[in-house]
Amino acid sequence: MDESLEKALLDMEARDQALRAELTVSGELDEKYHPRLEELHRAHASRLRQMIAVFGWPGVALVGEKGAQAAWRIALHSISEPAFMRQCRDQLDTASQNGDVPRWQYAIIDDRIRVYEGRPQRYGTQLRNGPNGLEPHPLEDGSRVNSMRMQAGLPPLSQTLAKARAAQPQVPPEEQARRDSAELLFRRTAGWIG
Repeated sequence: MDESLEKALLDMEARDQALRAELTVSGELDEKYHPRLEELHRAHASRLRQMIAVFGWPGVALVGEKGAQAAWRIALHSISEPAFMRQCRDQLDTASQNGDVPRWQYAIIDDRIRVYEGRPQRYGTQLRNGPNGLEPHPLEDGSRVNSMRMQAGLPPLSQTLAKARAAQPQVPPEEQARRDSAELLFRRTAGWIG
């Protein structure tokens, strides 16, 4: 295990969480992608890209469980760089098939990319507000979602929804429409959709 790489990944994760906390306290963190957060995510993606070029995907064997999870989060937050995020998804797919990271890491990043591309998700990990509270973004195959989730080490979708709905209040429809519009604009600007 490479402890210096693990430390670098954990330090990046800590900086991300510290900035999120700062923006939350100041009231600046909302549904829009804050420019300071985007700048930090781009810097972290650049460092992760360098690590991958030299060492391959930083999985458990290379950076330990916490380091591998930090690498996954960095990849998950690289939403301003579609090509890099897709590259990370492909590497997480291989690493999870080889047992070097848990399969749920691949499932979540795959779903996030599919939602950003405007395609149905496979695992039901990406939620949005609907008329009855939180609900999954459209699913590729609702009849298979729980089987797919089980294979990825995720709980049944109903459990995830119940937990998420209890933790987050329902958003009024006009507020959700505003959020959806801002997200669509971001997805176009970042190059996820044309």
